[in-house]
Amino acid sequence: MNMAANIHSSPLRKHHSAIVIGAGQAGLSMSYCLSQQGIDNIILEKSSQVADNWRNQRWDTFCLVTPNWQCQLPGFPYRGNDPDGFMVKDEIVDYLESYRAFFNPQIIFNSPVISLSKNGELFTLVTADTIYTANQVVIACGSYHEPRIPTLAKKMPAHIAHVHSNFYKNPAQLPPGEVMVVGTGQSGCQIAEDLHLAGRKVHLCVGPAPRVNRRYRGRDVVNWLDDMGYYTTTLETHPDGKNAVHSTNHYVTGRDGGRDLNLRIFAEQGMKLYGVLKDTDGERLFFKDDLKQNLDYADQVAARIVKSIEEYIQKNGIAAPEDDNVHSDYLPDIVTELELASSGINSVVWSTGFAMRFDWINLPVFDESGHPKQKRGVTDTAGLYFIGLNWMHTWGSGRFYQVGRDAEYLSEVMVAQHKDMKVSA
Repeated sequence: MNMAANIHSSPLRKHHSAIVIGAGQAGLSMSYCLSQQGIDNIILEKSSQVADNWRNQRWDTFCLVTPNWQCQLPGFPYRGNDPDGFMVKDEIVDYLESYRAFFNPQIIFNSPVISLSKNGELFTLVTADTIYTANQVVIACGSYHEPRIPTLAKKMPAHIAHVHSNFYKNPAQLPPGEVMVVGTGQSGCQIAEDLHLAGRKVHLCVGPAPRVNRRYRGRDVVNWLDDMGYYTTTLETHPDGKNAVHSTNHYVTGRDGGRDLNLRIFAEQGMKLYGVLKDTDGERLFFKDDLKQNLDYADQVAARIVKSIEEYIQKNGIAAPEDDNVHSDYLPDIVTELELASSGINSVVWSTGFAMRFDWINLPVFDESGHPKQKRGVTDTAGLYFIGLNWMHTWGSGRFYQVGRDAEYLSEVMVAQHKDMKVSA
């Protein structure tokens, strides 16, 4: 028996006080705050670089929809000369790379965690070549894990190309012909605009997503809402309560300095709009008769936000220029059935969201729908935390704006637990 070969094949074993899983903005923020508290920690990252999702899972013209001043990672707020602008993809990556260089965390790249379990007081994290143990673990890998494409896609003709928004890059990526975009969350509307501006004929399936005006009375709506305290609203104080977690983001864009995405105006310019895609028999597409309802809902949400801002302006006697937004009541023809052969559609972009994949976590911290059970990142399993989830505490929890505040809070919780463990030891 070759003992040397056997020893070499055994996985390495390493221990750290805290391990963070994921090297995006949430994981980096968490590592920074733990280091500031003097807690030994490392980051395990499945890819070969930080900010992998920003680099490889966004389209070429992607940019933030929140202004640059909201990029406030702990110890490293935005320092550029365009606070009211919107970072494009490469600038986002540069910001995160600069943040990494700022405090130089220990990151183990190409180390996806295969399983996470807990034995006694210690967590065990298994990667391909190493078994780690830790007193505390923070899950910082978001919730957008597995692209979802409806099963009806399989019934479409073989010549039609399919791409999920996660893998869409640019209009040239798609074959010649007309393009259908399914879904009108932020990604769907922005991709539809990207194709539209490139001169592609776009068919857009409109869902019940809200919209917001980019600006109102001389200021970005985000600035107004920030002054009004919206971004400090917590789940406990939000009108929708815990349902806010499942709400769809308002569609708007930061492209070219920021502007509205008004689907009615797109339709006036030639984009074809339909209701929610319901089914296909391989020859025809079938849509719900809800286009008017969905467009009206988007407008109602935008009007409600404007109304709240106007009330704030009047209450505080703020001098502001008149509203110069372009409005439209245009309603295109309602189509509930479309012949594929004559439509000219040769490709479909599925902007239909993601499924969470936490099946590698062997701990009872999920509800019946698979969502983490946590309160401001703290779970019922002592020493296990989440960060970077949407509406984990506030609207900004999953964003550059307030993920740092969540990291600071969790680091304080972890320090208290760390001291308790030392006392009990």
